[in-house]
This record gives sequence, C-alpha cells and structure tokens, in this order.
Amino acid sequence: MGKREKGGFWVGAAAAAFYPMTWLGKRTYVGGDKLPRTGAALLVMNHVSHLDPPNDAVFVHRNKRVPRFMAKDSLFKVPIFGRILKGSGGIPVYRGSSEAKDSLRAAHEALQEGKVVVIYPEGTISKDPTGWPMRARTGVARLALENDVPVLPAARWGTNDIWDGYTKKFRPLPRKHVRTVVGDPVDLSAYRGKPITNQLLREVTDLLMTQVRDLLAEIREEQPPAEFFRPGAKRDETAS
Repeated sequence: MGKREKGGFWVGAAAAAFYPMTWLGKRTYVGGDKLPRTGAALLVMNHVSHLDPPNDAVFVHRNKRVPRFMAKDSLFKVPIFGRILKGSGGIPVYRGSSEAKDSLRAAHEALQEGKVVVIYPEGTISKDPTGWPMRARTGVARLALENDVPVLPAARWGTNDIWDGYTKKFRPLPRKHVRTVVGDPVDLSAYRGKPITNQLLREVTDLLMTQVRDLLAEIREEQPPAEFFRPGAKRDETAS
C-alpha cells in the first residue's frame, strides 16, 4: 500500500477534528486506489454540503495522502478552524479582488511540489434545486492545462442529507449513507499545447464537470440534467 504522506502537526490536528465528523454517516468509498500514492494530482469534486471538506479530507487521508483544499479566504479567518486550514496547507481563494491570480498561483505551486489539490469548481454549495453540479468556474481548467498531473473527477453524495447548508437542516439521525466515487484520470491530451483562451477554458471546465456529474449520476442512480444549472447572477469565472 505504500507509506503515508507526512503532514505534520496541523494535518494531525485536522485529522483529529475531521474523522469524528465523518462518523455522522455510513461511508462508502469507491476508486480510492486511483489516487496516486506519490506525486501531484488534481481532485475535481462536486459540492453539496458544508460537511464535504471533512468527508473529502478523510477520504484522501485514508488513501495515505494529505489533501490541500482551495477554500474561500474568509474561512482562514475563522478561529481555530482557520489556523488548522492554513497549517495543513490550505490554499486561500481571493475572489473579486486583484489577488485572484495569486490564489491560482498557490495552487500551481502545490501541484508543482507534488501535492494533492482538492478543488470544488462550482465555488460554493450547489444552488441547483436537486443538487446536481452548477456551471463551474474555469480556474479548474487552467490548473489542469498548465500542470502535467493526473486530473481525477470525483463525486460524493449524502453529506447534504445530514447537513443542508441552504435549509439549515441538521439531521444526523438516523445515520445517512455518504458515498464517494473517484473516476479515471481525464485525458486532456487533445487540449494541451493549445493557446489558452476563454473558450478553451470553458470547454475543458465543462468536460471535467461532466465527468463529475456522470459519477454523481452513478451514485444517485438517476439521469442527470443535460445542462448545468446557472444561477441568475453573473459571476467572475477567473478563480476556482
């Protein structure tokens, strides 16, 4: 199985905080062996609940890697949690500011250093009424194209049944089933080497999120919508 990637004190602190949170649900992990045991990888996931980061962090950690999450910069200011996030290698995303490019630069550096970077390209919990992925921001495509690393789509479902961030309902009992599935690395060879335009970034972003959506459809055993949900407000898509 290989040795566990070393994480240090703050990764241990994160593990101590996050593992108990995952006990709220019955967990099923499929495809964890597809996560490289060494070297960089970009893990692209859907987002349906505030419980997603703890669940996904434990999933990656159980596969002997240390996850580096891209997260809103405001989360780094939360007492205790923000210190754990920063200390464990979290990557702040500065949206709507001149620092947006810096957030991607930090993610580039993490990938170049051989880390596993976890990204939620939707940028927030899905606002789709039925929980399918929304139209994503294109920062994920830039990371995928500018770094020659495995890009793995993954989907998780069930955390939203425990904690729904929009209805504010917390329903730990009876215990819900949380399922996580990782797909095969996405072949981006047809896109690499081309001039990076907005059109190319959008095409690659939609390709990656389609893979994520298909995995979610597999978990839910439902037919996914043909198009991604688009909230009414127009948003900047330069960040993740």
